[in-house]
Amino acid sequence: MDFLNFLEFKITDVIDIVLVAALLYYIYKLVKGTVAINIFIGIVIVWALWKLTELLQMKMISSMVGGFMNIGLIALIIVFQQEIRKFLLMIGSTNFASKRNFIRHFKFLKQEAMPSDTDVDAIIAACERMGSTKTGALIVIERTNTLDFIKSTGDTMNIEITQPILESIFFKNSPLHDGAAIIQDNYITATRVILPVSNDRNIPLRFGLRHRAAVGITEKTDAICLVVSEETGSISYIKNGEFAPYKGLDELVSFIKKDLE
Repeated sequence: MDFLNFLEFKITDVIDIVLVAALLYYIYKLVKGTVAINIFIGIVIVWALWKLTELLQMKMISSMVGGFMNIGLIALIIVFQQEIRKFLLMIGSTNFASKRNFIRHFKFLKQEAMPSDTDVDAIIAACERMGSTKTGALIVIERTNTLDFIKSTGDTMNIEITQPILESIFFKNSPLHDGAAIIQDNYITATRVILPVSNDRNIPLRFGLRHRAAVGITEKTDAICLVVSEETGSISYIKNGEFAPYKGLDELVSFIKKDLE
C-alpha cells in the first residue's frame, strides 16, 4: 500500500529523526518544571494527530488541525517567548565550544550524568551562615547559557569558591556586597553585577529587588540563583523564573547538584 512507503528508510530520514528528537529534547529541557510543560505536551499531541491524519489521508480533519497549527503559531511565540529566548541563547552561547559544555549538551547520550565541579556544599554553608546573621546575598550560578553580557556590569574576579570567601564578599561593610556574585564551575568570576529585574506582578510583595533580580536573570537564561533575605534570613532557590520550594538544606543541596549535572 502506498501509505506504507514511509517504512522505506534512507540515511536522510535517520538524520531527520535524530535532529527532530534533539530539538524536542531541548525544548522539553527548557520547559520542564514550568507551567509551559503542559502546553508543550498538548502541542506535541496535536502535531502527532495532524501527521497521523495526513498519513491516513483523512483530508478534512487533517486540514482542520493543520489550519489550527498554522494560525496558532503566532500565539505560541507569545506564550513561549521566554523559552524561545532561552533556546536561542543556548544555541548561540559562547560557552558551546568549550569541551565541558559541549559534552553537557549531549549528556542524554551518556549512561551517567557528568558531575559538576561546583562546590555546592560550601555555597549552601555560606548562605546558611549569612542567613543566621541576616546578611543579604545574591548568587547566580552559570549553567549552559553564558552570562558574559551581565558580567561586564560588575567587577571581574577569578576566585575559587570557599565558604569564607563568599561570606566576606557579602559582608555588609564590604565594598563588593552590593549586587550579585556570578559563579562559573568552581570559581567566582564576577561581583557587584547588576541583573535585569523582573516585572512579573505575581511575585509576592514581601520579596525585594534581590529576589526580583534573581527571577529576572533566570527568566532570560538557564542560570540558577540563591537569594539570602536581609529581612528574614531565609534562603530562596530560583530557577526558570520561579521560586523552587525545598524542605531542608540537604534537599536544596541535592536539587542544585542535580540541576548542575
